[in-house]
Amino acid sequence: MQRETLIWTAVMVLGGLVLLVHAVRVGNGRVYVREVTVADVKSGPVVHYKGVPPSLHNEADVSLSVPRTIGMWIAALCTLGIMSFVLGDNPLYKLMESIFVGVSAGYLMVAAFWDEIVQNLLKGLVPGPMRDSFLPGLEEGLNPDLTYLAPLAMSVMMLWRLSPKGAWIARWPLAFFIGATAGFRLVSYLEADFTQQINNTILPLIVYTADKSFDVWGTIRNVLIVGGVLLGLVYFFFSVPHRGVVGGLARGGVWLLMITFGASFGYTVMGRIALLADRLQFLFDDWLWLIDPTMQRVGM
Repeated sequence: MQRETLIWTAVMVLGGLVLLVHAVRVGNGRVYVREVTVADVKSGPVVHYKGVPPSLHNEADVSLSVPRTIGMWIAALCTLGIMSFVLGDNPLYKLMESIFVGVSAGYLMVAAFWDEIVQNLLKGLVPGPMRDSFLPGLEEGLNPDLTYLAPLAMSVMMLWRLSPKGAWIARWPLAFFIGATAGFRLVSYLEADFTQQINNTILPLIVYTADKSFDVWGTIRNVLIVGGVLLGLVYFFFSVPHRGVVGGLARGGVWLLMITFGASFGYTVMGRIALLADRLQFLFDDWLWLIDPTMQRVGM
């Protein structure tokens, strides 16, 4: 084993011992709940368990939730495992990555099965048995919709992909799904990315307020929007050589495009930093109790 690996392993073990001692001494990482009864029109009163601040754990109707506490510790350890990638591609990160990918794939499979097969296909084909079993809130008197036999048949044909000799059968529904999806996406893209952008660019260059006075900032904004769009279009107009006035306008379009790409990249980085800040707040506040920005543990 390499020296660097030994050093980082020792650091991780030492950090784990420190966290364990801190948990025993302070009692962090515990989730307390209170039993709450919610009235439901269909099923009657339903009991829920609502999380409460740790400072209220001594009240009579507040108890320690073991499942939620275990879930918090698992989430914290998985977060630390993912963050360990800053030390390199280590075995802990690989384990957490595999767990994340596997859980995500399993969740998406179950969600797709429930949303598409149960609540869509089976509800349309056999509404009566679905109302008596999985969908008790389904309205009565629904008749089977035989048009759902077509997607059922194509779905069965897709399963032939698993057969070595019948794999060609899956090409027909696959081609239909790809073509239909491309058609739907084309219409949505034309409406959102083409027509809507043209509509948002048709602006008055001189803006007046409701009392008929000249709006300086509104005029500047519209001029910048329309001028920026025209400069961007000039850069992508290759029928005329980019020399002289056209070349200057094209360079202006390049600058505007770079500003746009930079703003998009900055927005993406800001979103990732917000996710990191949320994970750090979860670790230091909800799990370790090292900070208390919402003053939930005052008096403990």
